[in-house]
Amino acid sequence: MNRSMADDNFIPTSAMADYYARRADTGLIITESLMISTTAQGYPNTPAIYSPEQVEGWKAVTEKVHRNGGKIFAQIWHTGRVSHPIYLNGEKPLAPSAVPLKGRVPRTADLQYETPRAMTSEEIKKIISDFTHAAANAKKAGFDGVEIHAANGYLLDQFLHWDTNRRTDEWGGTPENMSRILFEVIRKVKKEIGHVGVRLSPSAYLHLDHDERDIQVSDYVLKHLNEYGLAYVHTGMFEDNYQPHLNATVTQYIKRLYKGTVIACGGYSAETGGKALIDGDADLVAIGRPLIANPDYVIKVRQQLPLVSYDVEMLNQLF
Repeated sequence: MNRSMADDNFIPTSAMADYYARRADTGLIITESLMISTTAQGYPNTPAIYSPEQVEGWKAVTEKVHRNGGKIFAQIWHTGRVSHPIYLNGEKPLAPSAVPLKGRVPRTADLQYETPRAMTSEEIKKIISDFTHAAANAKKAGFDGVEIHAANGYLLDQFLHWDTNRRTDEWGGTPENMSRILFEVIRKVKKEIGHVGVRLSPSAYLHLDHDERDIQVSDYVLKHLNEYGLAYVHTGMFEDNYQPHLNATVTQYIKRLYKGTVIACGGYSAETGGKALIDGDADLVAIGRPLIANPDYVIKVRQQLPLVSYDVEMLNQLF
């Protein structure tokens, strides 16, 4: 969950290292999203992992987390059309197709999203290379693994949905072609670092519109992910509720098709997360907003102490 707190060179600060270290007792930390290249930015001051200086900054984070007994994965991403020329030196954002995103750019006064530029096949291959380079840098920085962000309407997810992928070449038009970039990224990233997870949003709910054909792509992706020896598949939802077109929650749907470790995510508490584990709906549960509000979340849950309520302003605080 990005808080846009990196410095102007997208390097994590010492305060960010302290922030993560205080949460090491969660067992596994998945970082906020790290930009894989200069074309990946969609929000101000989001951290990155494409330069040597950024790698050095993340070393300070991983060392502190490990010193406190935790494990930490780097979530690597590209925002695609969820960006604006103000972040890209005046260039248009990259996307599978030239389909504009409606709405205002967050953390700006009144800027509206613009029509992105459809990527060439060579640019797609360059993005795959950028993900690979980011994974290699994550290993150098001391991360225990990486999570490929293919959810929440960002670039890789844009390839997986008909609303945003209207291509007719080898990168679109069929579930196999639409998911080609994701599987290429997984194959290349796994060569660079041992433990690889994937975050997915089979339900199109953020930054793109639902299409009835999307489930064909999701079915194809989840079934074939079983062939890749992933560390886990992670649900990309803010609220993991029942989806009529899936006849299940998103996590239940993922668990139906993907036979490896599944992390439930989306509005879970310790109580509802525990129930999901007992019911067999998931193998692990991710906690986001409550953990931001409560650095001592694990202790409070164990001792049944009241939790501080999350507020969006907490994203701008490091505590």
